[in-house]
Amino acid sequence: MNQVANLQVELDSGGRRTIPAPRDNRLLADVLAAHGLPLNTRCGQRGLCRGCEVELREGSLLTNIGAVSAPATVQACRARLTGEALIHIPVRSRIEHGPQIGETFEIAIPYAHQPLFPFVPGGRDTAFVVDVGTTTVVVLLVDLVTGEVLSRAGAFNEQIRFGDNVVTRIEAAHKPENLAAMQRAIVMETIQPLLLQACERAGRTVERIAGGAIAGNTTMLHLLVGEDPTALGIAPFTPRFIAGREVLAGEIKLVADKLPPATPIQLLPGFSAYVGADITAGVFASGMVFDPTPSLLVDIGTNGEIVLQSGGKLTACATAAGPAFEGCGLRCGTRARDGAVSDLWLTLNPFQLETETIGKIPLASANGLCGSAYVDFLATARSCGLLTTTGRFELAAWESLPAQNRLTDDGERALRLTETNGAGALRISEVDVALLLQAKAAIGAGIEILLETAGIRATDLGRVYLAGGFGMHLNVAHAIAIGLLPGFREEQVRVVGNTALAGALLALVDRTTLDEMENLRTQVEVIELNLAADFEDRYIEHLLLP
Repeated sequence: MNQVANLQVELDSGGRRTIPAPRDNRLLADVLAAHGLPLNTRCGQRGLCRGCEVELREGSLLTNIGAVSAPATVQACRARLTGEALIHIPVRSRIEHGPQIGETFEIAIPYAHQPLFPFVPGGRDTAFVVDVGTTTVVVLLVDLVTGEVLSRAGAFNEQIRFGDNVVTRIEAAHKPENLAAMQRAIVMETIQPLLLQACERAGRTVERIAGGAIAGNTTMLHLLVGEDPTALGIAPFTPRFIAGREVLAGEIKLVADKLPPATPIQLLPGFSAYVGADITAGVFASGMVFDPTPSLLVDIGTNGEIVLQSGGKLTACATAAGPAFEGCGLRCGTRARDGAVSDLWLTLNPFQLETETIGKIPLASANGLCGSAYVDFLATARSCGLLTTTGRFELAAWESLPAQNRLTDDGERALRLTETNGAGALRISEVDVALLLQAKAAIGAGIEILLETAGIRATDLGRVYLAGGFGMHLNVAHAIAIGLLPGFREEQVRVVGNTALAGALLALVDRTTLDEMENLRTQVEVIELNLAADFEDRYIEHLLLP
């Protein structure tokens, strides 16, 4: 029998929780998850980020570099218990906090009321729509008789524990047991409870559901139906399916009580391995295909997808921006959630720092900074002279900061926002800035390559549609100033919200939409940026701040 070590977890309330943990070589992150304390294992437990850091207050832990004694900060995905220990979990390392769900959208085109599924008023007269995002999932419940949205529910995609981006999940899927676990995570642990929640909120029983429509990127849809996505991670990046596809609830293991296994579920069509059905839905719902002037759709999420419409022709690409704008890899980065800093303004001479947090929580209690705040920082710190074009702190400007706002972080200069925050001060370092510049360079270079391919300039565009949850919080002027949206004017940009959800809703209430989306799929040209001659040069140029 394995010996049991008592793991003490210090809670924010001031109390302690005791977890009996067998000394069976399990990772600390797995032990905590098994007891309802899941961490941000956003890199798939590969030790590549700081998402699962915990503070070791007493005792010792065995890590990949040997035994570590308190006090210390360690990655829970690289630590194992060897005896009694006391730890504290910083707020930024936990994922039980509710995310900011991107459920706001607009539909910019007219549509008919011709539901995708036959219905019986008072009987099977209800359907659902799902946007399966890499980070979050949203479910809408819809009345098929009227087309009215009855209720909404959203949560984190439970696949997060396998990594916070499609690449880490594709890599995890090399193990058959992980593929099955990721399908369970999205269907049984995420969509099913959200569907039940939406039904409860609407006062409708599950047996009234006639069908559903689902949008998502290509990897998410593969994992949803249990298809092996590993070919998506190897050139030539060939998906097992990309066209629209109807599956049955029982086939994907959506087995909510009283939901017939034969309930049909329509998956929307995608464009390519990395420009998926969520983007097809967005292109259609935004109305850009009907614009008389050139237009651009930019969706900045855990991946960056861009679609250009010019002269009725569609050209698309996906950028390997990575999830930096969702906080991944940044010392105090976090996804948009209650308690996160969402807005930031900085000036020098005199020094002033103003912030806003989601949920109006005081800065001293903030649990991290989300992507929009980092964009604000890049823009305002550059404009006031604190940051150089290369993203380094200008030495004289940094030394002019109040002493309490200056910090050296792992040998790099940093701006400190708060005195204390979990494992230390809430700060933004030069390392953080470098990662952010890599992400913005990928997006900016991708946009320029598409424009160059079509022979047009940013000023020629009539509209830039900024899609996705990130865009809802973004200061557009700041995004333009740092080159994330290079060369555009603020009045060109229209924030359109969750266009994937909007497109899936359109497909549900007007079945002709599906044919039109399939038609778009056959017309689009997808550019592989790694093969584009000028992409590397453009990328290097965009690593600088204007």
